[in-house]
Amino acid sequence: MIQIVGIAIVLLVVVTVFKGAVIVPQQMRFVVERLGQYHKTLDAGFHVLIPYFDAVRYRHSLKEQVVDIPEQVCITSDNVQVAVDGVLYVRVIDAKAASYGIDDYMFGMMQLAQTTLRSEIGKIELDKTFEARAHINANVVVEVDKAAEAWGVKVLRYEIKNITPPREVITAMEKQMKAEREKRAAILASEGARDSAINSAEGEKQAQIKDSEARMMAQINTAKGEAEAILEVARATAEGLRVVGQSLQMEGGRQAMELRIAEQYIPQLGKIAQKTNTVVLPANLTDIGGMLALAKGIFRAPGAAQAQEEGRAAKG
Repeated sequence: MIQIVGIAIVLLVVVTVFKGAVIVPQQMRFVVERLGQYHKTLDAGFHVLIPYFDAVRYRHSLKEQVVDIPEQVCITSDNVQVAVDGVLYVRVIDAKAASYGIDDYMFGMMQLAQTTLRSEIGKIELDKTFEARAHINANVVVEVDKAAEAWGVKVLRYEIKNITPPREVITAMEKQMKAEREKRAAILASEGARDSAINSAEGEKQAQIKDSEARMMAQINTAKGEAEAILEVARATAEGLRVVGQSLQMEGGRQAMELRIAEQYIPQLGKIAQKTNTVVLPANLTDIGGMLALAKGIFRAPGAAQAQEEGRAAKG
């Protein structure tokens, strides 16, 4: 009998020890009550409680948790019904507040997120709901976080998953987008044709300008060439006359001139009758001496002509 009582006592002690030993995992918080009242919050590690007096009532994870917000029907400012669902990301930061602040903080945040979302969707038109997703998400986070602060929960972010308008609205939007795309395509095509025409006209204009400039430069170059040629001919003629004049001043120059005139006069006179049937002959045709005298008078040096004039004046 005594042995049985001893064994029972040993078993009771062992059970009591195991009942009082508590191991809290990492990123977990245990809320302990003593005789039905809050006593303390246990951090990660090994803890010993008083059996039958202390009890772990709540266990909370400090990890980030994902709350799926069910799909709900919202009405936009232009009276269009859209189905919207989302995801809420939260984390417990105060285990005591999360245990005693609200009965179920998850359910409370889901309801608050839905009501806030309906309110935000009702402020905007259907066409702007898709581009205002970031604004809606931010407002939902702010409103839910205000209420969740008393529950010991921090709302990190909210994301809208889907915005689904009615089927007839989707069809109308598709037609509108198709019309917009066709409009943009037509505008781009017309702008392309306009730019092409402008470029072609500009190209023709530049070509005509370049062609006219080329013709102008060619005319200028031709004129310069002709002018240079005339100047060269004039220079050559002047040089030839200067050389002839110098030659006449030399000994035998006048005799050579007379011989040259006679050589050219007689052949040229014979060619006159070959060009036309009507021939006009000078009265002194046979007076070659007179022609030579005339040529000598033309080529006479200025000094000699002046001396002759002075001699005539003296005789007179």
